[in-house]
Amino acid sequence: MDIIIRQVMPEDLDAVARVEAVCFPEAEAASRASFAQRIEAFPESFLVAEQEGRIVGFINGCVTDERVICDEMFEDAGYHRPDGAYQSIFGLDVVPELRNQGLAARLMRQLIAEAKEKERKGLILTCKDRLIKYYERFGYRNLGISRSVHGGAVWYDMILEFEPEQE
Repeated sequence: MDIIIRQVMPEDLDAVARVEAVCFPEAEAASRASFAQRIEAFPESFLVAEQEGRIVGFINGCVTDERVICDEMFEDAGYHRPDGAYQSIFGLDVVPELRNQGLAARLMRQLIAEAKEKERKGLILTCKDRLIKYYERFGYRNLGISRSVHGGAVWYDMILEFEPEQE
């Protein structure tokens, strides 16, 4: 699978919005306007997977000092703190025809590596119960049911904390 993982660019906006619309129910999908705000505010924590010039997946989220995601973060890029402790993940999308081929894992591992490189304390995300085991394979811990009511779904808070470097 010849896929390039790179930082998002402003001209990726329409493609990213299309992928999101395919991957999430309307009530949970981020809007084009929300993606425009994210691309402007935190392109360094917004990675896309590109195959033959086509965006086929992405992972994105702001950086924060919070240990859990609140619903307001999804729509307000003002929550982004470039020097924050935790890289959040708002979405991990892969087009249906390329699922179950390791692309989501590649995106996740890349963002984890970049968070380590930037000396973050870890990463946070919310997910549905059916995905808890998937994220645990990367080292995330389930913190229980989230206060998030995004899209009317039940979400679970997950956290991946890096071990402090030994002197």
